[in-house]
Amino acid sequence: MRSGLTAARCGKIIQLCPLNTVSSASYTRNANQGLAHGSLFGLSSRRYISTKKNSKSAVKSKAPSDTSIHDVRNIGIMAHIDAGKTTTTERMLYYSGITQHLGDVDDGDTVMDWMDQERARGITITSAAITFPWQQYCINLIDTPGHVDFTLEVERSLRVLDGAVAVIDASAGKFTTLLYLNQCFCTSGVEAQTLTVWRQADNYRIPRIIYINKMDKNMADFDRSVTSVEEKLRVQPLILQKPIGSGKQFSGILDVVLMEELVWDSPDGRTYKRIPLNSKTGGSLYEEAFVTRTDLVELLANLDDHLADVFLSEEDTGSICPTILQHSIRRATLQSNAVPILCGSSLKNTGVQPLMNAVGLYLPDPTEIPHSFVKLYKDHLCGLAFKIMHDKRRGPLTFIRLYNGTLTSGSTVYNISRKSSEKVSRLLQVSADDMKDINQAESGHIVAVAGFKETITGDTIVTSAQVAKAAERESGEEGAPVLAGLSLPDPVFFCSVEPPSMAFKKQLDHALECLTKEDPSLRVHFDEDTGETILSGMGELHLDIVQDRIHKEYKVDAHLGQLQIAYKERIQTSAEDTVVMDTHIGDKRHQVTVTLSVHPSDEHHGSLDIVPHEQSSLAGNSKIIRPRLNAIKNGVSSAITRGPILRSPLLNVRAELHEFKTTNQTSLAMITAAVAQCIQQACAQANPALLEPMMNVQIHVDEDRTGAVISDLAHRRAQISDIAHISDHRVVNAIVPLSELVGYASTLRTLTSGTAHCSMHVAAYEPMSGQDQAAAIQKVTGVMPR
Repeated sequence: MRSGLTAARCGKIIQLCPLNTVSSASYTRNANQGLAHGSLFGLSSRRYISTKKNSKSAVKSKAPSDTSIHDVRNIGIMAHIDAGKTTTTERMLYYSGITQHLGDVDDGDTVMDWMDQERARGITITSAAITFPWQQYCINLIDTPGHVDFTLEVERSLRVLDGAVAVIDASAGKFTTLLYLNQCFCTSGVEAQTLTVWRQADNYRIPRIIYINKMDKNMADFDRSVTSVEEKLRVQPLILQKPIGSGKQFSGILDVVLMEELVWDSPDGRTYKRIPLNSKTGGSLYEEAFVTRTDLVELLANLDDHLADVFLSEEDTGSICPTILQHSIRRATLQSNAVPILCGSSLKNTGVQPLMNAVGLYLPDPTEIPHSFVKLYKDHLCGLAFKIMHDKRRGPLTFIRLYNGTLTSGSTVYNISRKSSEKVSRLLQVSADDMKDINQAESGHIVAVAGFKETITGDTIVTSAQVAKAAERESGEEGAPVLAGLSLPDPVFFCSVEPPSMAFKKQLDHALECLTKEDPSLRVHFDEDTGETILSGMGELHLDIVQDRIHKEYKVDAHLGQLQIAYKERIQTSAEDTVVMDTHIGDKRHQVTVTLSVHPSDEHHGSLDIVPHEQSSLAGNSKIIRPRLNAIKNGVSSAITRGPILRSPLLNVRAELHEFKTTNQTSLAMITAAVAQCIQQACAQANPALLEPMMNVQIHVDEDRTGAVISDLAHRRAQISDIAHISDHRVVNAIVPLSELVGYASTLRTLTSGTAHCSMHVAAYEPMSGQDQAAAIQKVTGVMPR
């Protein structure tokens, strides 16, 4: 015998609902009627929901210090080019009142893509941050890039998020049989990079919502996209909405939780109708919504014990209060047991407000994501500097996620990572390139700080050095606890960069210093042999964007040399060498003798061993005082950055120190130089060889174009690992040398008339054949090796 829901019980739950999600009057009335089948959704009146369009000055978003931490949502938007990520974000800002017009990627007037390069290319490059209000919530939004060359931006944004929205392109036609997160194209499907970013979010255990966008496009297929979620991302989808029609017939959304038809009836989407569905007048829409709701309830009952108890006590799923269902969905989402699915068309201004409601309802607040390090700092400040940007007027801006305590404008804080104090000159709430001064920010928020001099991406910020020491004592570990830094991938391309004349060299150096501080995946070093400044990055587009920014933002018409592959080197045998340096500088004699051997090793980075049985030659390793031992290690580290073939970094090298003699007057710099020279000479004798970056490439192509693509790959030294047949197209997976893929995107477009798309990421560094190595050396040096 079912117990039923009392009016008091349902009324209590209704008080927890955000504005515009449930009607307390309707539910109270139906609770008093006993919640008979269909009665809960039996209202025939139509309700209009309006998102008021306020002037910008009238929009009073709460300062971080005025918002309860339980109403804070730190979220990211993840998708690839053309999935509609930026368009979705622009609608969120418009409906929240932050902006006064609908920014459009095609028009180049978006808020979140605030860089000139982003607006010109219609892509998101950096993780712009913005804070905006929605209902009672304060949403801190990080808009992440989707292009493969900017995955570090995705990585560093994921580290500070509590939840995320994945925007999925439903309009990919015959290629939509797979889900795509972070790799969405109108002519593509799941790519290697897609799964990589999804797994990155898994690593941080980030609860997610999936928004299936572009339901208005001709080839949109909601059901097939949902199947993709389950099959390819291996998650349990929770269908909360279904589209009413698709393509040109797309006319609205079925909300299966509230059992309502949602219809947008204004050009800018600010107002929409909520039409309750019932069995008498709802027809096929009611039947579809009811069946979907039943499936949803049964699925949740298997995931959530609380809902299972309610489910067993009710006669049918239609009598379960929507708020009970919402709470169950939230629990399943926060526990990463399932992923809510919503839909819409952001370009047609349909479905964005319910998506924003879902962010508040189903994604966590900062207190619901546990961080073990917080307890070490008690009530004191603890934050992570996750991004650096340079503002023309304000100078360097440091974006900080606050995990604990309060950050106040004008205060002095302590950087554990740099062991230095920093002054908070200004504390800013960010709206892309629009900033608002605030007095303080509380735990859970994301803010920008002006005034930091030494802080770089990945540094930990706390109240003071005393607090850092107390945290160290509390943890019982040597060194104050710091938050995890970024895992930086090795660059795969590099080129020289030169100013137009020596008069611009200082400006170019300043530009490169600023850009590398902003983007840790961008590397700059000076090649002493060639006298060139070398710029290294993650891809062709990455370096192209850097050149564009140097020109437009720093007014330097820098010249980038020919793009080259970032090879690495290894040794294949062991070798030994001795170096003796003996020179007079002034009246002092500097003398050092060093004998070292090098050996292939399983360790990725170089290592140094002091050989125990050679104590007499070493005069006892205990007599190698720490400064000299550090100088020896520095020599090893310096040497393995420049291999004997192309001066590329050496991998998998172990050095053994057999002999070391010096005088008290010998400088540490000379010791380092002698060791480096000895290592380089030994490596040159140890049968060195090149290692080339191999890319994991995934191509989605029409079946009738597959042969041409595979034939082209064969000429690029590709190893075809798999060819999957998905619906009426093929998915080709291959391992291909990066050197064979320069400009490949253009070639693929030509081969397939623009109907295919590929994605790639570094798989490994592998040895080259003698012929391929000789060709690579000739291409780089211009000389064929003997």
